[in-house]
Amino acid sequence: MNPLLEPFDTAPFSKIKDEHFKPAFLRAIDEARAEIDAITENPENPTFENTIEALEFSGRQLDRISSVFFNLNSAETNEHIQKIAQEVSPLLSEFGNDITLNTELFKKVKSVYDEKDELDLSPEQIMLLDKKYKSFSRNGANLPEDKKKRLREIDAELSKLKLTFGENVLAETNKYELHLTDESDVEGLPEGEKEAAAQLAEAREKEGWLVTLNYPSYIPFMKYAENRELRKELSLAFGSKGFHGDELDNQKNVLKIAKLRYERANLLGYKTHADFVLEERMAETPEKVREFLQELLEKAKPAAEREFKQLEEFANELDGIDRLEKWDGSYYSEKLKQKLFDLDDEKLKPYFKLENVIAGVFKVSELLFGLRFEEVFDIDKYHEEVKTYRVYDQANNFICLFYADFHPREGKRGGAWMTTYRPQYIRNGENVRPHVSNVCNFTRSTSTKPSLLTFNEVTTLFHEFGHGLHGMLANTVYPSLSGTSVYWDFVELPSQVMENWCYEKEALELFATHYETGDPIPMELIEKIKDSATFQEGMQTLRQLSFGLLDMAWHGIDPTDISDVKTHEVQAFKGTRLYPETPETCMSTAFAHIFQGGYSSGYYSYKWAEVLDADAFAYFKEEGIFNKEVATKFKDNVLSQGGTENPMLLYKRFRGAEPKVEALLERAGLLKKTDMVSSK
Repeated sequence: MNPLLEPFDTAPFSKIKDEHFKPAFLRAIDEARAEIDAITENPENPTFENTIEALEFSGRQLDRISSVFFNLNSAETNEHIQKIAQEVSPLLSEFGNDITLNTELFKKVKSVYDEKDELDLSPEQIMLLDKKYKSFSRNGANLPEDKKKRLREIDAELSKLKLTFGENVLAETNKYELHLTDESDVEGLPEGEKEAAAQLAEAREKEGWLVTLNYPSYIPFMKYAENRELRKELSLAFGSKGFHGDELDNQKNVLKIAKLRYERANLLGYKTHADFVLEERMAETPEKVREFLQELLEKAKPAAEREFKQLEEFANELDGIDRLEKWDGSYYSEKLKQKLFDLDDEKLKPYFKLENVIAGVFKVSELLFGLRFEEVFDIDKYHEEVKTYRVYDQANNFICLFYADFHPREGKRGGAWMTTYRPQYIRNGENVRPHVSNVCNFTRSTSTKPSLLTFNEVTTLFHEFGHGLHGMLANTVYPSLSGTSVYWDFVELPSQVMENWCYEKEALELFATHYETGDPIPMELIEKIKDSATFQEGMQTLRQLSFGLLDMAWHGIDPTDISDVKTHEVQAFKGTRLYPETPETCMSTAFAHIFQGGYSSGYYSYKWAEVLDADAFAYFKEEGIFNKEVATKFKDNVLSQGGTENPMLLYKRFRGAEPKVEALLERAGLLKKTDMVSSK
């Protein structure tokens, strides 16, 4: 018996064996294909119900199996699962093309689309119809047969290349370790970080201390370790993932992905991949994205250069460093921050015990949206570390099942993300509630200390939880418009706006208590957190803009003649570089957001959404950060609506006006209130 092919409410992780996946995929694809055939062979005239809705609710079994499998491939993978992913991804790509290139099916969809003005459809139905029609027209339905064939070949190849890219980055991360046996080599590391490094060494049956490229290990070493040569070694290892000319090298994969995406866009009648992608984004065109990034760059660069000069002078004064390198940045920034604000993570971490921060984000969501989280122990899970919660509203209605997975493991990719095992939708009168997951890589507990988060980890937890809320509070009819199924440059608004509560006294007092004494975080520390919030904001902004510009440099042009990944990257970074170039490193070969994930031509959206979130939080600040009326407007017009309407309409319904870029520049300290700049 295959548990994936039996009806299941929650994912039956403990019953699933790796060998169940491929047969389940093959059966589910066949079933979904039969559902598509039933639509195309229906002798009745095409209607919204028998064509568009039928298409929307086809393949639900396949979608659920895919959710379970690909989430495991990110959070708890192994060689067998990776091999299956390489086998099934082309099959899924081919099946997707079988739908979008199905001439008879497209005729039926087009027939309904052409009559949409006479159909008396709701805004959500209009959006679904538009989305379904575009899923065909934007993916080759109007192409001649020879071009359809080429499109299939490209999609199959891209699906495998993206997987290989991610597998190589994970393998590079896992294979590197910095093994230290001399106590002087860990000089400067706080006791908790030393203990974690010793515990990691012990777990791998080694003496001394181990440092890896996983963030909870890598970042503290770069921030605190006094040994400059070791910082350099670690920095170069981190920055050269996929750039060693060996079997894990990603340079050819980067070039192939960029060129295939460009060819695909051309086949479909678009100038570049970015032109294709941005047609379905708030930003609309590559030109608008470049203008947006350039406007922020002009505002941020003078501040970034001043901050960098200050950092250089500080490093020189402190240690006689005459040339600041990338491996010096975190170390001297932390020391300068301590000097200017008398604040460092080691003072803050005792107030951010992981369990308390989780309770804090739950409390914030209760005060804003009336949610109650109840930890439960009867839900099947894929790893013992995963926590599970049932979520209820004030009237005790079940809202969502929530999975939370917080620590790094060998089979888990780096970073932090939100995902769903089941979306919310309404079918046959039942509001099917979602199963949402947050996955992070936070510092583990040690033998003497619980998991204590850095302030950056606290904001990351709130960020991912914001995505989670977008999924949890979804209240739409159709699954493909539910939760985070929105324009990509709108999807970061709920996550980024949640980070703002981490800086507010009223919110911090709810959960920031000392893990040993229970004392609340002192007011002076709260003030220092707020005062330091814009520390090196110019440099941080420049860094984010550089990533957005690199993304556009790969996807907003014709990449046909690019032969050297590093040379192209150096050119893309030219206007944003502060540190000297390091020939041994390359970001593109490990830039999973754009070459493995869904951010190609979309990395700018983090900054775009920062404008939205700064403007939105300004509204909360005006009325009170726990103001129920504002929170309800945000829930009803943004969080619950998913992708049912144009995001700017939803935002204006919440805020009463379009967002202004000034809100972000003011918050970041990059704009005096008297300055005037144009808004988006």
